[in-house]
Amino acid sequence: MRSLCVEPFQNLSVVDTGARRAFTHCSPWKTNHKHEAVLSFPLSSPIRKSLCICLSSSANLPVMMEEKKQTFDANEAAWLVKELNESFRTGKTKSYEWRVSQLKGIEKMVVEREKDICEALYKDLSKPEYEAFVSEIAMVKSSCEEALKELKQWMKPEKAKTSMATYPSSAEIVSEPLGAVLVISTWNYPFSLSVKPVIGAITAGNAVVLKPSEIAPATSSLLSKLFEEYLDRSAVRVLEGGVLETTALLDQKWDKIFYTGSPRVGRIVMTAAAKHLTPVVLELGGKCPAVIDSDVDLQVTVRRIIAGKWQLNNGQACISVDYIITTKEFAPKLIDALRKGIEEFFGTDPMESKDISCIVSSNHFSRLESLMDDYKVFNKIVVGGQRNQKKLKIAPTIFLDVPGDSQLMQEEIFGPLLPIITVENVKDSIDLINSKPKPLTAYLFTNNEKLKNNFVQSVSSGGMVINDTVLHVTVSSLPFGGVGESGMGSYHGKFSFDAFSHKKAVLYRSFSGDASVRYPPYTPEKQKLIRAVMNGGIFDIILALMGF
Repeated sequence: MRSLCVEPFQNLSVVDTGARRAFTHCSPWKTNHKHEAVLSFPLSSPIRKSLCICLSSSANLPVMMEEKKQTFDANEAAWLVKELNESFRTGKTKSYEWRVSQLKGIEKMVVEREKDICEALYKDLSKPEYEAFVSEIAMVKSSCEEALKELKQWMKPEKAKTSMATYPSSAEIVSEPLGAVLVISTWNYPFSLSVKPVIGAITAGNAVVLKPSEIAPATSSLLSKLFEEYLDRSAVRVLEGGVLETTALLDQKWDKIFYTGSPRVGRIVMTAAAKHLTPVVLELGGKCPAVIDSDVDLQVTVRRIIAGKWQLNNGQACISVDYIITTKEFAPKLIDALRKGIEEFFGTDPMESKDISCIVSSNHFSRLESLMDDYKVFNKIVVGGQRNQKKLKIAPTIFLDVPGDSQLMQEEIFGPLLPIITVENVKDSIDLINSKPKPLTAYLFTNNEKLKNNFVQSVSSGGMVINDTVLHVTVSSLPFGGVGESGMGSYHGKFSFDAFSHKKAVLYRSFSGDASVRYPPYTPEKQKLIRAVMNGGIFDIILALMGF
């Protein structure tokens, strides 16, 4: 083994994303155990790379060069934010034409690469193609179509009323983009929950970085490739990675951070954002209850509960039905109907069904197993309970009357387990829900109008659906978001545009109408007149002008 000198390569030039940079290095190298000489230096931002020049210990062998990936750190994150801010400052993202071109790019991407998207979702979650299309692809396509149709109207300034104190004047509210924004998405709907916030950021005219979830690696990798191919890389980026990469991104100053995930990580995101006074949208979760009265159409109710639980990514969704509240008298009939409904949808052995998703990872499988095996609840199973760790499958499982202090009732389940809690009177369900942190969504099934009104008025939740589940997310005229523990801020439709916009107040005045009453010296007459003006009464103003 011997030292090698870099002098023959002093004028080495490197091409990276179209930019050529020459670097001069004259310090000696040291060889490793493979007799390779390694030299690392920064290439064009934002991602730093290493150039590994492999030299055989025999000077006669050819020189080989290859890229060596390095960890994305705070320096790289700073470069990334700097480049996006520079791109934003050119003003191109603010134009209507740029926003439309990016939306059309996403729309084209979804249409042309539907098969690839479905395959990635199947690799990550065993998600049936039907579910992938309905809950991921169609949702993104619909958001694009609405944004393209309404964007021009959304961008128009909103007229605002003025007061007598500013007469003569006019006013408007101008929606302006925030700048460089960060979207951190989650794994359970790794395509739609990544792309839909990005659509909101683009429609508002921002530069945006998407950090998809590493827990859904196939979709994360695909998103990175598709965004490079279909969107403007100077203003729209995808950064893959895990905790280290996310931490590096959160260390930076963003103009807004949009996070979808758990309350635990939501606190971390909010703490990091507070350092820079960065506003946040937190789309979290919580224990979403479904109250079922005894006067319902039981067959329809059961089908909609199954759709809002096991058909919804096998319960791995923030708006999934987390637990049911019903009366002791009605519970046996409901359980029997749910058992029959599960068999109708997923067969006599749901573990073999191709229409139900798997658990996303072994860690999440173990977490769900521990909830099932808790000594307080393991003997409360009345339907299902089968599991297969190798296939990451857990059958739809129903529990009856688990204790309130069990882990099953203390944390969001995010899986195919469904506890049923019984009460003496269905009205008691409201107090039970209100004793817990505010959920992302609350569901009620009843024909009782008084109960409906009381439920809407008394239960605080991010959203609410009466006599169905989850469909509120498809209504773009409704804001989607949480309250309290279940999150803050909202999006969907124009609410996505608003989430990534600053509402700038603008008042216009001419040089006429400059009343002396506004300026010193402050006389008793001026004080009377200014009081009348501030009170807004024409009669008072006339009296003040007359000296009364």
